[in-house]
Amino acid sequence: MSEIFTNKKILITGGTGSLGYALTKKILATNASTIRIYSRDEGKQTEMESNLNDERLRFLIGDIRDKSRLSRALENIDIVIHAAALKQVPVAEYNPFEAVKTNVEGTQNLIESCLDNDIEKMLAIGTDKAVSPFNTYGATKFLMERLVVSADRYKGEHKTKFVCIRYGNVLGSRGSVLPLFMNQIKNNKKITITDPNMTRFTITMNQALEAIFRALKNGVGGEVFVPKLEAYKLGDLKDAIVELLDAKNGTEVIPVRIGEKYHESLISIDEIRNTHETDQDYILADKINYNDIEKTQLKNVYSSDKVKILSKEEIKKILIEEKII
Repeated sequence: MSEIFTNKKILITGGTGSLGYALTKKILATNASTIRIYSRDEGKQTEMESNLNDERLRFLIGDIRDKSRLSRALENIDIVIHAAALKQVPVAEYNPFEAVKTNVEGTQNLIESCLDNDIEKMLAIGTDKAVSPFNTYGATKFLMERLVVSADRYKGEHKTKFVCIRYGNVLGSRGSVLPLFMNQIKNNKKITITDPNMTRFTITMNQALEAIFRALKNGVGGEVFVPKLEAYKLGDLKDAIVELLDAKNGTEVIPVRIGEKYHESLISIDEIRNTHETDQDYILADKINYNDIEKTQLKNVYSSDKVKILSKEEIKKILIEEKII
């Protein structure tokens, strides 16, 4: 699928985050002509530039809240991958309108800048927390999706195709529970866990990148791509890490965080009627373009407690193969 980037100029918002960094490395392996990294973190930009050392990279300091800067950054760009967001559930609960300004207003700034610059395609990275949102972060990401999908309807004569992809936390990414567990083990602290029977969808960084590439290649505009995923129990993930690291820290049960779900959903019951299915993805779309793809066989909410739950040994295998541990 690397041909989608051949001779293209790409901009990644939030490009210095875990996903943005991995995306950049992956796209550098293609024949892309330019990759612009747009983020607020000068320290990470400097580190990233030094580590990757590729003349096709351009680093731009900027915030998606700043529309004029964003519009200038998009000049002559072909493809935009939107990964910038305030992502931490507790942070968004404590600073709700800051999450609105970044995740909602910032996305609208990006949409309008894409239209103004006649970008070929914009792909926005969503989250399972946007489905039947229970917290501020999820609500803002739900609105982000609606803004992007709606933009494809009102774009008029502009050529921009607006597409979303929705999945859970990337295993081992910054802000996910795995680095928290590993940091607690490293610092000889007790491992804190809410409920070991909580479930979460699992997706590795490689799976996430492949899903993003599929959405970029196959998206015709106005749809949400949802990869088919497995899940794990938090207790099994914790036990897998403990055994792999031979940790002796002990465990402390803590209260469920504000806004935290016991099980995550990727497709709600109300979305099923507009959901189509391929071997690797579900596609939420009501466009006629999808008449040639079968409607999904889903009968219930696509939830992390209703898919295959990985065993502790399967989790350990993934952690080793992905070199997370």
